[in-house]
Amino acid sequence: MTTIQGRRDSAPDSTPHSTPGGTPVVSLRDVELSFSGVKALSGVTFDVLEDELFAVIGPNGAGKTSIFNVLSGVYRPQAGAVSFLGEDIRGVAPHRIAKRGMARTFQNIELFENLGVVDNLMLGRNGHLGYGWPSAVAWLGRARTAELSNRRRVEEIIDFLEIEGYRELPVGMLPYGIRKRIELGRALAMEPRLLLLDEPVAGMNGEETEDMARFILDIRDELHIPVILVEHDMGLVMNLADRVLAIDFGKPIAVGTPTEIQQHPDVIRAYLGTADTDDPESLVHPAAEQEAQA
Repeated sequence: MTTIQGRRDSAPDSTPHSTPGGTPVVSLRDVELSFSGVKALSGVTFDVLEDELFAVIGPNGAGKTSIFNVLSGVYRPQAGAVSFLGEDIRGVAPHRIAKRGMARTFQNIELFENLGVVDNLMLGRNGHLGYGWPSAVAWLGRARTAELSNRRRVEEIIDFLEIEGYRELPVGMLPYGIRKRIELGRALAMEPRLLLLDEPVAGMNGEETEDMARFILDIRDELHIPVILVEHDMGLVMNLADRVLAIDFGKPIAVGTPTEIQQHPDVIRAYLGTADTDDPESLVHPAAEQEAQA
């Protein structure tokens, strides 16, 4: 993982960078997922390339989180292929997929509220301990060296996410937007090869959303970590993503650049109920709009 540096003071360019290339980091092929006969995913196929910010959009219940659960090993699809870094991960346990380098944030913040910022971030270093319990009890040699190294990495993340002023406080006392950053930081502490962001700006105000957008861009552009983003904020998605997959009722509608997706008649129909619109940039599904207003 590239050493984490502090963010730029100036606002980053939100224009998607040059088209990514190289070997796919993750691939799904014709994935089928059902629950008691109800189709959650049907024929889902896509690749995510190195240094790519790939977004998945769709109405509530379209299957976006199900894709994340398939990727992270929570669900095993009944059919299709799922590979990560060239290895088949269908049926692999979630903790083993995480150890291979896939990190995830969640719609709902999943932090230990009674612990401080540093301790929550250190949990992301669990896979990088490099020592067993005898060394930990003695606090000598390998354990001491590894602990100091892990703490240095955590300090870099604190600096990168600009949360130095909160480091000694229990997480439960912190503002919502800061807690979302800490959850992102815990995922970064895993040194991921792929980062899954599940609605990272849900519930945030405009300023918090802008800050998170900048962090996401820096993760792609400075840390060179590919990202899969699930988000209802269409303005954020269309400004940040290199490519977008639109799904509805578990089925892929289209995949392409943000411009291609905004102009695709089937995507417009799924979001607006009609293919006749002079403003494809207003691409917000009514369900997503109601959720944002709640």
